[in-house]
Formats: sequence, C-alpha cells, structure tokens
Amino acid sequence: MKKNTGFAPVVAVGMLALAACSTLPERREPQPVAEAPMPAPPAAPVASAAPVPMADQRIAGSATMGRTREQAAKTVPMMNYSAGIIAPMPQIARLPESADKFPDKDGNKSVLVSEQPVSTFSVDVDTASYAFVRRLLSDGRMPPQQAVRVEEMVNYFPYNYATPAQASQPFAVTTEVMPSPWQQGNQLVHIALKGYDIKTAARPRANVVLLVDVSGSMGPRDRLPLLQQGFRLFAEQLRDDDMVSIVTYANGTSVALEPTSGKDKQKIIDVINNLHAAGGTAGGDGLQRAYAQAERNFDPKAVNRVILATDGDFNIGITDPKQLEKFIVDKRKSGVYLSVFGVGLGNLNDALIQRLTQSGNGNAAYIDTLLEARKALSQELGSTMFPIANDVKVQVEFNPAQVAAYRLVGYETRMLNRQDFKDDKVDAGDMGAGHTVTAIYEITPAANAGKLVDPLRYEQPGKKKSDASGKNDELCFVKVRYKLPGQPASKQVDHVVRAGSARNSLDAVPDDQRFAVAVAAFGQRLRGEQQVADFSYGDIARLAEGARGADRDGYRAEFVRMVRMAESLGTVGATAQR
Repeated sequence: MKKNTGFAPVVAVGMLALAACSTLPERREPQPVAEAPMPAPPAAPVASAAPVPMADQRIAGSATMGRTREQAAKTVPMMNYSAGIIAPMPQIARLPESADKFPDKDGNKSVLVSEQPVSTFSVDVDTASYAFVRRLLSDGRMPPQQAVRVEEMVNYFPYNYATPAQASQPFAVTTEVMPSPWQQGNQLVHIALKGYDIKTAARPRANVVLLVDVSGSMGPRDRLPLLQQGFRLFAEQLRDDDMVSIVTYANGTSVALEPTSGKDKQKIIDVINNLHAAGGTAGGDGLQRAYAQAERNFDPKAVNRVILATDGDFNIGITDPKQLEKFIVDKRKSGVYLSVFGVGLGNLNDALIQRLTQSGNGNAAYIDTLLEARKALSQELGSTMFPIANDVKVQVEFNPAQVAAYRLVGYETRMLNRQDFKDDKVDAGDMGAGHTVTAIYEITPAANAGKLVDPLRYEQPGKKKSDASGKNDELCFVKVRYKLPGQPASKQVDHVVRAGSARNSLDAVPDDQRFAVAVAAFGQRLRGEQQVADFSYGDIARLAEGARGADRDGYRAEFVRMVRMAESLGTVGATAQR
C-alpha cells in the first residue's frame, strides 16, 4: 500500500480557505427530499487518470454522498491524496442543521476499588459508530461527541486473538496488561473475547426477512441505491436451503418478495433491483409485517432474523420508542432476532437503532460506502447472522491489594448492575460466529493510591477486611457468563489476571492489543475525555502505525488516515479561532 505523504499540510490549507470566509450563511432547516430522482452531481475535475485504489475508495467515495441539489452545485475541491483525484466537497457552512439523534451518555469515571471492587457490563459487537465517524471525517467535519462510542470503534476491526477449539466452548478469553500510553504510572488491562467461527457448510440455514425503508428520503445514492448494492452481495452468499423475504415500507407496507429459496438468487436480486424510494415512513407497521413474515416461516433449527435498513425515524404506525422496544422484546422471546443497518446523514435516529437492536438480540451497523456494505453483508455474514452465544456478560473484580482505582473505557450504554450478572432474566449482548469483543480498563496501581484520595482516618465500623491470602499476586478476576443459543440457563468462564503478567513496555505488547489501545485513545479524544487530553492525534497515529501488522484489507491504514484527518481539522479549527 502506498504511503501518504504531505497529508496534513494539504488538508490544513484547504480547510483554512474555508475558515477564512468572513460571513457564514444562515442555517437552513432540512428540506424534504422530492420523490423524483435527484440529478447526478457534477463530475469532478480529474487531475490524474489513475484509478482510485480499493483501499482509498472508502475515503473518496463518501465525500459527495447525501447532498441536496444546492450543495451539489456549490462545491469546493477536496484532494484524494492517494490517487491525486479532485473530488467535490460540500461547503461546510452550507450543510443544513442535522436532525441525527444519538444516545447521550457521559464517559465512565474512575472508580475506587475500596468502594466498588466489581465492574459489570454487557458485550457490544456493534460497529455503527466507527463507520459514522469515518463518514463525517471524510466529509471534512468532526463528529459530535455523543456519536462516538469507543467500544464500537475498537470492535470494528478484526483481531487475531486466540480462538476456541470447539463450538461447545463458544469463545476464548485472553488478557494483556501494559503501561498506559496516555497516563504515566497507570496500566491498561486489555480483555479479549474471540468467538468460535462456524464454517459455511456447518452453519444452520437462515430464515431472513429484509425490511427496507423505501420512503422518499431514501432516494439519494448513499441510501437505498447503496443498500441495493449490499443486498445483492448478500443474495450471492445465500445457500440453497436459506429462505429470504423482502418487506418494504413507506406510506404503507408491502411484501415485495414472498419467502424465496436461496437457490433462486436471480429472482431475489430482481426484486432488490426494482426497489424505489417514495412516500412517508411507516416503520412501526413495517416491523409488524416483517416479524409476521419471519414467524410464518419460522424454523427452530434455523437462524430466524429480521434485518431492518433505514435512514431515520418512524413516523407512521408504532412510533413510541417504548412500545417499539416492548414489541421487539416479545418477538425476541419467540426466537426471531433483529439487526439494523443505518444509512445517510441528517435524519439518522441512532439512539432508536441502539435501543431496538439491544432489545432484539441483534447488532447495528452503519453503511456509508460500498466497501462497508460488502464488509457487513458479505465478508462478515457469519458474525452478523449466526449467533454462537446469547446474553454475554462480563464481570471484573479488582484486587484492592494491587489496584486502587479502575475505569472502563467505553461501554457507557452497556453497563449492568452487579446482581444482573447471575440473573439469567437480564438481557445482554450476543456474539456471532467469529466475532471479537475487546474491553479495556485503565487502572491505578495500589502503590499510587495516595495520588487519588487520602486514607481514611477512622476504620469504618462493621466493614470486614477480605481474606486475600494466596491471591495477592492477582490483579483482577474476569468472569464471563453466556447462554448457548436456545438454552435458558447460562454458563460461566473464569480467567485470572496475574500482576506478574504485566508487560514492562508498550513495545512488548502484541500488535492487535496495541492497535486496539490506539483506537480506544482516538475514540476518547473525539469524545473530549480529559484522560487523554495530553495524548495528541499525532501520538495516536504513531501508536496505530506501529501496530498495523499485516493489515490484509487495509482497515488499519485507513484508520491512521482518519486520525490524520481529525488532526488536520483540529489544527484548522484552532487557527480559525485565533
């Protein structure tokens, strides 16, 4: 892969030109999308006839998506630095005010082990946040802080963690302890889960209903047309014994494809090709119709799932989020799961998507490019579709003899009470075939406790000291509970983390774990978290660059470019404010 040179200065110059405008036009409310097809945007002037490499299409392709006619006509050039191609970029001041909605959760705070030694959370295999952040950075904008979920940034990437040998033990647990790169004296505990990967021939058959939003706002090419490309890739992966239905919704709902065998791929693809956007958004009614289709063809030996693809809110039918959530929970109990793919900008209800997928034992992804559609609907079909473990919960108990305080990085929307861990009625996240889940704790060693709080003058009455004899070499104790698909009772895996296992330097840590730490640092910095205030974008890029490893699909190289984009945008913003 070609190395990018001169990236930050060129971006800074381009963005400074925008910042130098003396007046900003008044913000406009988002305009409804006309039902007629949008005209194609003007062709970009070409500086070089060389084709854009696949690894770079992800960045260049998303810069022109989702524009209004006015934005398409009034553009400024943006360089594709790898290929030398000029691509049109919307003027930042002309963008309409966004109606995107996100969960609003503050970052996790440091917790004293003496007061709360146990941390409990649900796993999260969603990746929507990473793709959404990439989309905005590619458009020359910093993402809103609430759009950044650190665990989804970290879990976006494939990692070569230790793999379980058999499906009866659905995942392996491995840990690494290392120095914190952003806080001298602190350490990081990296916890990795790697799911068992089902071979294509051994996987159960699928009973899938594609629920597609075809309302008027889905017309732009980064919405329904992009989904159609992804669904065609999905259809090519089907086995002959799989069954697929397609339900669409706009002003009303319609069954576009009755249950069809996977061997009839051309029929499925023809229906996908004939979808078009027009009308309102009867999402609630669409969900009811889609679940009815899934239940009609329900097979207890198959994977039964609804895949919802949408760009925004539901405004016809069931619209109350609590009613939608209850409806989906009831359907989950019947064995039909829900996954959601979001597209587009300006009206994305990410907060609702998160609630629905967490309720429906599913996962959420954001599709911003054809390469992302290929990743979610083709390359990662197994992990997207086929669960290997349900209600996966992690609980970590820290040893007060070794750890004074801890902070879980991310997972703010996935936190559980301590007693939820053993309660099999409490819902949690699911893991699909081959999924990896990463959690990172920042810990303050017990030797540094004096830097946090003063010791108590009086011993608290009635508080017994725990007997840790023989266990003082333990840093923490990791427990993972899960249910095998279709089973009501949970199982548990335990893993001890020894203090002596700590690496003396970050350079001694394997590439996968170091790269995950770099991504976690980037997510925290985008969220404005003070813990990484002194760890710059340049520091993050260097850490990630040194941990790229083989990087077969170029995801890690792309991440480094994203960090450099954020660095350049931050430089431009700081310069414009002076």
